[in-house]
Amino acid sequence: MTETPLPTLADDLSLALELADAADAISMARFEALDLVVTTKPDRTPVTDADQAVERAIRTLLAQRRPTDGILGEEFGTAGSTARQWIIDPIDGTAGFLRGISIWGTLISLAIDGVPVLGVVSSPALGKRWWAATGGGAWSADSRFPDAAPTRLRVSGVETLADASLSYGSIQQWDAAGRLDELVSLTRQVWRTRAYGDMWSYMLLAEGHLDIAGEFDLQPYDMAALVPIVQEAGGRFSSADGENGPWHGSALATNGRLHQLALDAIARPVR
Repeated sequence: MTETPLPTLADDLSLALELADAADAISMARFEALDLVVTTKPDRTPVTDADQAVERAIRTLLAQRRPTDGILGEEFGTAGSTARQWIIDPIDGTAGFLRGISIWGTLISLAIDGVPVLGVVSSPALGKRWWAATGGGAWSADSRFPDAAPTRLRVSGVETLADASLSYGSIQQWDAAGRLDELVSLTRQVWRTRAYGDMWSYMLLAEGHLDIAGEFDLQPYDMAALVPIVQEAGGRFSSADGENGPWHGSALATNGRLHQLALDAIARPVR
């Protein structure tokens, strides 16, 4: 019996972009809907009918197109192999989505043996999409300019904290992680601070508009799609303690030049 060849990374990226198209159609139809259904999960975070519908649609398409691959999704858990695993956050930024704030997006990644090799971040309310595959660069497109060629992403060339712009997620996350003092210390060393939130901080970093982004209390599906985009744009992505990958509960992304400086600044205090 002849074995079916594994899809190429280009094939997988093409599929991921198709999945994002399907997700966008569902999520935008429910954005600012008066009958949006919102419930609270056991971890006390909100979930909407749109989150669930998007993930179901992606899972259905993956079952048809990649039936032997595994899936890790925020709403419906893990199924199948982890050798080739699609990691899905159907709506990253649900709290904003349900309040009518446009900063949210669908995150789609493929990890091979635990390493994210492609990522798609699609934010239809912002009219933006970002994507990357290992070795192929990071790219973005803007729906306001449908005839324009995709833009290749490159991180900034900032080399000192004094010139850096930082997005830190939320004060509560840093406080709960026991790193609030370290965050305050870092903010005093950088040029500018903001809390842009969710996936947008990391996409602004990949575009070269920010230099450092970080936060705590994250799950793999919050980060996996971000990793290839940041890295292929020339940046570095790790946990707040310098561990590679999306598996360690926190994120620190930089333009690469500032990574060790940022790690040193937020290092866990010695008790």
